[in-house]
This record gives sequence, C-alpha cells and structure tokens, in this order.
Amino acid sequence: MKPLLIMTVLLASTVTAWAQTKSTADGIAEYRKMLEDGNPADLFEAKGEELWKKKRGPKNASLEQCDLGQGPGKVKGAFVQLPRYFADTNRVQDLESRLLTCMESLQGLDAAAIAKTGFGRGEQANMEALVAYVSASSRGMKMDLPQSHAQEKTMYEVGKRAFFYRAGPYDFACASCHGEEGKRIRLQDLPDLTKNPGDGVGFAAWPAYRVGNGQLWGMQRRLNDCFRQQRFPYPGYASDVTIALGVYMGVNAKGAESIAPGIKR
Repeated sequence: MKPLLIMTVLLASTVTAWAQTKSTADGIAEYRKMLEDGNPADLFEAKGEELWKKKRGPKNASLEQCDLGQGPGKVKGAFVQLPRYFADTNRVQDLESRLLTCMESLQGLDAAAIAKTGFGRGEQANMEALVAYVSASSRGMKMDLPQSHAQEKTMYEVGKRAFFYRAGPYDFACASCHGEEGKRIRLQDLPDLTKNPGDGVGFAAWPAYRVGNGQLWGMQRRLNDCFRQQRFPYPGYASDVTIALGVYMGVNAKGAESIAPGIKR
C-alpha cells in the first residue's frame, strides 16, 4: 500500500503543477485549435464564392468585376489592405461598405435597404458569406493598410479619437477593454489594439465564426456589438465611425498575419 500511496501523491503533485503552469489563455487556444479543422466558416466561404460568381439583382450581374482595391475582379490580397480610399466613391471604405457599393452599381441592389436590414437576414446573410470568401482569399497574408491618401490619414485619426472616446452610463470606451495589456473578460485575454497584438489576433482574426451563437460575424457586426456592450447607441451600418475604427485598428495591426475568417468561442 505504501508504494501506491507514494505514487498517488506524486501524480497529484504533477497534476497540480501542470494546472498551475497552464493558463486560461492556453486552454482557450487549445480549444480553438481543436475546432480549426472543422471551422464552420468554411461553409460561409463556399457560399460567398458562389454568390460572388452568381448573376443576381435587377441587372442580372455577378460581382466578378467588383474592384476591392486591387483592380476589377481581383480578390486575393484585397482584404489585408482594407479599409482604404476609393476614388470612384471619394471615400474610405471597409470590405462591407465596398461590397455594398458593388452590389448596387453592378447588380442594381439597394445598398441603403441592405444597410438597414438586420444582421443575418436577407442580403445581410449574403454579406456575411461574401466577407468570409473575400477575407479567406487573403488568409496567411500580412495586414498592410495604405495610409498614402489624405482621407486615409484623416480616418485613422478619427478612428483613434473614437477608440479612446469615453461616454455612456459606464463611462466606457473601446480602450477600456483593448487599450493596454493584461486585461481579461470572462476568463479570456483581451488584445491591446493600440498596437500590433500579434499574428491572427484582434483585427487580423475578423470576420469570424462565433461558436456560442452559430453565426459568422463581419467587422461591422463585431463593432456593433462593441457599441452595445458600451451601452452606446448602435452605429449605422457601414457608417464613417465604424470604418474609421477599422482603419485605426487595421493600421495598428500592420504586419500581423490574417487568419480570417477565424473562429471564436
């Protein structure tokens, strides 16, 4: 019995030591790793590719001539350089607002009506599939948002101000959660988005599939939920403030490897 008792004590000590060195972040990372091979975002990506090539709308046209910044029809490499300035609209656009432009100009769909549609419904469900397809086409590439145009620089500064703007009943800002290292919520580490948080973290991980609710979220939906958590009024879909926040986070993520569409708990 004595050898068995000694072995039990040693085993218990080993397990305790392992548990103490294994952080919550390590556990969450392992959980995500297990899900990666079967990321449901792959299904959205396949649907998005089909929608990209399918002739739809009043003009019975596909999106294959949509210019996402690399030239008409070129998808690869576009995501890691968005948001950016577009001369034809004379504004800085993120992926979703640019897709709205193409859906209206090429297919004849009503961009304003789509923007007012609830997330996950109608053309908004198609939008989520399209952002999955476009972002996946740049998976493994480095974030490299342009800052050569005056409007791009302005949007970065606007995004920075919005990121640090505190208001609402809890005096909250984006920076309250993502403005410094070492913060956590619900046992999960929060990335510092004021600088490059690393490969596949923060901006470089969205859009992403949310396991908790079985939905694919684009950046517009992600930011919408952030405003909700801050108890701010909901921002308009593809509004300048949401695009500016995307510019600020995207520029700060320069050099980070995109894993979008990622997978979240």
